Amino acid sequence: MQFGIGQSVRRKEDPKFLTGRGRYVSDLVLPRQSYAVFVYSPHAHAEIKSVDTAAAEAAPGVIAVLTGADYAGDGMGPTGGVMPEDMGGPQGHRTMHMPLAVNRVRFVGERVAVVIAESEAQARDAADLVEVDFAELPAVVMAADAVKDGAPLVYDKAANNISFTLRLGNGEATDTAIKGAHHLTRLSLHNNRLDAMTMEPRGCLGDYDTSNGRLTFYTSTQNVHGIRQGLASQNLNVPESMIRVIAKDVGGGFGMKGHVYPEEAVVAWACKRVERPVKWIATRSEAMMGDDHGRDQTVEAELALDENGKFLALRWHALHNVGAYIEGAGAIPVLFAVKLAPTVYNIPNVDVVNKAVFSNTSPTVPYRGAGRPEAVYIMERLIDVAARETGIDRAELRRINFIATDEMPHSTLTGWTYDTGDYATALDKARGIADWDGYEARKAATEAKGLKRGLGVVYYVDNTGIFNERMEIRFDPSGTVTIVSGVLSHGQGHETSFSQMLSEWLDVPIEDVRLAQADTDEVAIGRGTYASRSMMVGGSALRAAADEVIERGKQFAAHFMESDAADIEFTEGKFVIAGTDKEMPLKKVAQMSFMPVHVPSELGVGLQGVGAFAAEVPSFPNGCHIAEVELDPDTGGVRIDRYTVVDDIGTVINPLLAQAQIHGGVVQGVGQALLEDVAYDSDSGQLIAGSLMDYGLPRADLMPEINVDFSPVFSKSNPLGAKGVGEGGTVAGTPTIVNAVLDALADFGVREIDTPVTPQRVWQAINAA
Repeated sequence: MQFGIGQSVRRKEDPKFLTGRGRYVSDLVLPRQSYAVFVYSPHAHAEIKSVDTAAAEAAPGVIAVLTGADYAGDGMGPTGGVMPEDMGGPQGHRTMHMPLAVNRVRFVGERVAVVIAESEAQARDAADLVEVDFAELPAVVMAADAVKDGAPLVYDKAANNISFTLRLGNGEATDTAIKGAHHLTRLSLHNNRLDAMTMEPRGCLGDYDTSNGRLTFYTSTQNVHGIRQGLASQNLNVPESMIRVIAKDVGGGFGMKGHVYPEEAVVAWACKRVERPVKWIATRSEAMMGDDHGRDQTVEAELALDENGKFLALRWHALHNVGAYIEGAGAIPVLFAVKLAPTVYNIPNVDVVNKAVFSNTSPTVPYRGAGRPEAVYIMERLIDVAARETGIDRAELRRINFIATDEMPHSTLTGWTYDTGDYATALDKARGIADWDGYEARKAATEAKGLKRGLGVVYYVDNTGIFNERMEIRFDPSGTVTIVSGVLSHGQGHETSFSQMLSEWLDVPIEDVRLAQADTDEVAIGRGTYASRSMMVGGSALRAAADEVIERGKQFAAHFMESDAADIEFTEGKFVIAGTDKEMPLKKVAQMSFMPVHVPSELGVGLQGVGAFAAEVPSFPNGCHIAEVELDPDTGGVRIDRYTVVDDIGTVINPLLAQAQIHGGVVQGVGQALLEDVAYDSDSGQLIAGSLMDYGLPRADLMPEINVDFSPVFSKSNPLGAKGVGEGGTVAGTPTIVNAVLDALADFGVREIDTPVTPQRVWQAINAA
């Protein structure tokens, strides 16, 4: 089939974006629209003594200046996040974040007031006139400093700034195994803080209808129903039916746009208060200051081995910096890091501890991988050091410790059960594509130029898919199809992939398929897109909807062809009376199902199908990444020369789109390895990386061609056999590059280096060795 599952179909969405016809929040203009600009805290920790808005209120074009006192006075509520105790885990210190600070600010960029004016320029001018009297307090920004005795407390009732502690494994047995081990590798690591840096910054537009008391809310999000629920239940205290949330085109999310932000809660409230549409769009610097960040974990790790290189025990203790508040799914990276700790290796003893630590920084939330990159980074860095210390080949050390195919399903000591995987086969395939055996010749050629060459190899696994999902397939009277999607495409290419799936199952031309999504009035319920769930969960729900279309279509076809439904078969897009040549195309059945007469009541009006699927267990994509870098010892510069990926993502719906997802993920992983770092001043808590002048991002010339191939083993967790693809590139990309750089530095005696591995850090490491 030309456009079915497994075909590299080009994206249907692309012409719109390439011709500038995408519609984002900033493109929307409503009648009588006003503009919001926020006043942010310049201090990392301070008490608010007073807020004087008089001068700002008198400024030209100003409609209102609102503060935390106004917000609280109207009975509006805080934002919050899910805690481990909500999932049966240990209790912790739960935070309640008022969208406009009332008495205290806890990080640079916390929202203090909002100015609403006739134009954005007028609002910005007036925001400069708001006078806030702060009483500055001591601040702490690094988790390792925050847990020390006597450190400034972000919350008086959170001792040592710890919100909660998660521990998984078999602690006593791990201690015993480590004491008796033939070899013990120890490593201290820091997983640097990142900003998702979406091409479209956050923004929203609220429109309150005074005639019916209903809010229409446009926002850039990954989860419109989640935003509706949060606004209704936490902030505005109204029924969800009184809020309509719409996301037009969304310019990237990566997990960062998965929950209600303070600006969204304030705009949703303010548009009712001023009885005018209110629009807010972040500048890039405002986004970097106010975005919830990702990663920021510090860890002490140990890996015990026997005399043959078999892993005996893994133990690590980590501090996960959650910032000033636990927002949305902010606890999830802390949990997923410990859950995935053993990754793809059969380790009989595991003891892993992750503490969620408060600091005077922006909150951290899931960012492309959400805890799995932290787990894989720890494991893969440990293995490379162990290989160097024991003299065992890096690939061989991984191979002899893999969970074997005949050991599947395999339950880890941290609570996951892997259904499928053939890690050794993917490793061998990656080595072949990467020309592993030719590495020494390339290394010699590099050294002849006065440079150093390094090779990095990583094997990763990722748990993907969460929650249940609902999908609809609706035919219209003309016979064309609309998919009503509960998942939300913000760059993934759902319109193309889902159309391919219907082409495969229903023999519908992909040009006859339309995608409806991201509107709570049009989509009955949906969970959005995150955790690489769209194909595994959304696609499985779409399969169920297609099955219902076929079953209902048989009923209609039986009526139209005067037959029994039990005698109707569906094949190649046609309903056929078994054993005869009498048939009706699906499109004709769909058209006739809308006839105003001669259709029995029990068949209903119109052909449609509704499907649901629940991800009771995750899928576990996995794969091997191999990279080679060249390093200039005189400047510390690093150039990536080769990059190879072999991934097991189960059923590959569209290889072209899957490869693109992997490419993007790898680049983001490389960005963390070499460039990106949300840096705060350790004393004042000021954001140092507050613009793109100070925050490095990967560009096209950083990357060589990324060679991607697949080694699929179909998942047993869902009817499609699919595994998530969206996050694996990022999960593996960072340790692959860091391992390659450290391999290039090995001759200098460099054993460790902090990320991002900038030229300065490389040069310093060489000269300090």
